[in-house]
Amino acid sequence: MKQLLLLGILSLIFLSSCGSKNKAEATTVIEVKTEADLSEKEVAIEFPIYDYEGLRPLLERKDDKTYIINFWATWCKPCVAELPDFERIYAEQKNNNVEMVLVSLDMPSMWKKKLVPFVKEKELKGQVVILDDPKMNEWIPKIDADWEGGIPATLIYNKEKRIFYPHGFTYEELNTELDKFLSE
Repeated sequence: MKQLLLLGILSLIFLSSCGSKNKAEATTVIEVKTEADLSEKEVAIEFPIYDYEGLRPLLERKDDKTYIINFWATWCKPCVAELPDFERIYAEQKNNNVEMVLVSLDMPSMWKKKLVPFVKEKELKGQVVILDDPKMNEWIPKIDADWEGGIPATLIYNKEKRIFYPHGFTYEELNTELDKFLSE
C-alpha cells in the first residue's frame, strides 16, 4: 500500500515536470519517511521500560494490596498459555485489593513488532512493564535466591508475605495460592 502511494506521488511529480522547460522549476523533492526509516528511539513504546533498579519498587510495595508479578515473554509458549488464567484471576480479584504486573522479558527488537500487538490483541488488563536489564546474573537472584531464570515465573506478595514460584500456573493453582494471601 505504501509502495503504491509512493509510486503514485512519484508519477505525479514526473508527469507535472515533463511539460516544464526550466529544470529548476521541474525539480521537486519529497522526503517520505517509512516505518523502516524510524530509529528505535523515535518509535513510541507504550509500556514503561525498566532496568532492575527501576523495577524494584514494584516488587517491594508495603501497602494493603496483594501483588501478582508475572515474568513472561511473547516467545514463551507456557507463558502465553497461562496468561488467560492470570487475566481471569485479576478480573475476579481486582476488587479485593489485588494488582497484577506483567513483566515482559521480550528483547528490545520484539517490543514494537511482537509485544505491543500481542498486548492489544489479547486486551491484557494487568499492568505491562518491560524489564530491559542485560545483567541477568545480578538481578535474577535479587528477585529470588533460588530462581534459575526460567519463565514463566511468578512472585506473589503483600506486606506480610512473599512467595516466588519458578513455574507456570493453571487457573486453579493460581487461585489456591492467591487465596492463601487474601485469607490472612
